[in-house]
Amino acid sequence: MSNYKRTLITSALPYANGPVHIGHLAGVYVPADIYARYLRMKGEEVAFIGGSDEHGVPITIKAKNEGVTPQDVVDKYHNIIKDSFSRFGISFDVYSRTSAKVHHETASEFFKKLYDEGKFIEKTSEQYYDEKAKQFLADRYIVGTCPKCGNEKAYGDQCEACGTSLNATDLINPRSTITGNVPVMKETKHWYLPLDQYEDWLKEWILVQHKEDWKVNVYGQCKSWLESGLHPRAVTRDLDWGVKVPLESAEGKVLYVWFDAPIGYISATKEWCDEHGENYEKWWKDPETRMIHFIGKDNIVFHCIIFPSMLKAEGTYNLPENVPANEFLNLEGDKISTSRNWAVWLHEYLREFEGKQDTLRYTLTSIAPETKDSDFTWADFQSKNNNELLAILGNFVNRTIVLTHKYFDGIVPPIGKLTPEEEEMVAKIAQFPSIIGDSIEKYRFREAQAEYMNLARLGNKYLTDTEPWKKIKEDRDEVAKIIHLSLQICASLSVLGEPFFPFTMQKLREMLHLSIMPWNEGGRADLLSVGAEIGPPQYLFEKIEDEIIQKQVAKLEATREQNQETTIEVEPAKEDISYDQFMQVDLRVCKILKAEKVAKTKKLLKLWMDTGVDQREVISGIAEFYEPETLIGKEVLMLINLQPKEIKGVSSHGMLLLAENSKGELVLLTPEKETSPGAPVR
Repeated sequence: MSNYKRTLITSALPYANGPVHIGHLAGVYVPADIYARYLRMKGEEVAFIGGSDEHGVPITIKAKNEGVTPQDVVDKYHNIIKDSFSRFGISFDVYSRTSAKVHHETASEFFKKLYDEGKFIEKTSEQYYDEKAKQFLADRYIVGTCPKCGNEKAYGDQCEACGTSLNATDLINPRSTITGNVPVMKETKHWYLPLDQYEDWLKEWILVQHKEDWKVNVYGQCKSWLESGLHPRAVTRDLDWGVKVPLESAEGKVLYVWFDAPIGYISATKEWCDEHGENYEKWWKDPETRMIHFIGKDNIVFHCIIFPSMLKAEGTYNLPENVPANEFLNLEGDKISTSRNWAVWLHEYLREFEGKQDTLRYTLTSIAPETKDSDFTWADFQSKNNNELLAILGNFVNRTIVLTHKYFDGIVPPIGKLTPEEEEMVAKIAQFPSIIGDSIEKYRFREAQAEYMNLARLGNKYLTDTEPWKKIKEDRDEVAKIIHLSLQICASLSVLGEPFFPFTMQKLREMLHLSIMPWNEGGRADLLSVGAEIGPPQYLFEKIEDEIIQKQVAKLEATREQNQETTIEVEPAKEDISYDQFMQVDLRVCKILKAEKVAKTKKLLKLWMDTGVDQREVISGIAEFYEPETLIGKEVLMLINLQPKEIKGVSSHGMLLLAENSKGELVLLTPEKETSPGAPVR
């Protein structure tokens, strides 16, 4: 870190078609805010950049469904998101938006420079077009069967069952998610960024130069993409909402949102610099500036491969030094889903838990999905507040300040000679800024916060072990020393807790009559002068009662029930087939003999099937819904005359019949009564 003069921190731009939920906070914004606050306290020059991502097809679809303009949609959610972040204490230096004039100008200039320098490939191609909707279809608005694993719900850009990156034209039996119609191919011209030309450079930059300092999950995903081979990627699309392509021959086309959104970091920095009389290039082009991207795992490829390739093509911008992406946060054992309203929304939390921003910040940091997916539960939230924040940190501070007022009229008492144990404790306290800071600098925010709580535990234990309330009548000087040391620990807590609990630390500083101090002051034992006045005690945290939590659990249960009752959107019927065509389909009852997870995948199971005709292996994307051991001996329906397909090195011969329920779960179809392997489905 000492090799740089300043740090540019970016956080993923939330999509402005809905509010922010706790998954966003845990994965991106809380860790980014901790990092930014910490660096500022160290005296470093920091720019913390945020903004709303406001372009793309989902915005236009939402606008059409609601009978409003796309601008109306993004204005609504940008304001909700920006206000929520502010009230939650996310300390952006600027929070901009991609519909802003400065962004459109910046993105257009970026594109035009690459175009003028011949960095794009121009292609005329046929793309899917929905004749009923009268629009070209975005990849995410085309679904069909994955050619790799047979998942019938694969999107036009990726199969979420097996993780394979796709082009829409790869899909078998594609259909529009807007109207359900089968799309037609229509000719259109677009510009592509030839990612394959940057493949060798990316391998050196990521796989060699960042092998040791990037997180394992980030490095692994990049390695997988690079080893699969990169291909040219379209940077323009046919749409009327977004940054217009700045070419006369590109009427009716805009920049692809994946291309224009990361440029939003640059335009937001420009906006902030213009307001403060600075040149944005010092943040983006000075080699003494380092850039850190905070994102979720779904954005790794865009921030580690695609955006760096854009910057490399442009030629004058810095590349990110690190991209500490997190995994996903689940809610009460289920995936957070905006479409199913299965989420804890930040703006609702702020309304229903007024003054408890730091309780949520603490909980989300303590369960941060830094290396694997984690789970938020309301019971755990309550426990962390009552049994940790209140019982440890709040209890120690409250006892110390109450005793200061009770025994010394609210004045910091003098300190006498320390025992060897107390001298050892003071030396240990002095190490906490380094210990906590080291974890933060390694992006281990759970660990950093846990170390902070260890300091509070140290203070609590010292106060409990020394029992000043039992000594006050016999040895007032000894009690003065105990209270003095306890107050100094409180002072250190007020410094070192600022990145984690900004609202609570403000209350603590007010009680101690302290201002925000530099980070390294946090370990000192003389932050409070003898004779200094201490303010009256006030509770840092309050107990959260069972009924408050039960109300939140009931709210989620009502959502779950509503989702289960909601009628599943029925897909349009496919084109009629002849009787002869149907007779070619060979559906049988088959028995699962053995099952195991496919290595290095989260969604695939390898099944050994008895078809009655033979025994064979099949790969199925059901690992999220079934444990392997529960499937052994189960009779299921299977298409057995599907041509074999190699998936993850296995020749998969057949396809299980599955249905999708209202919760998005895949359910195996089984015979009502026991049959035998090979029984035909009539």
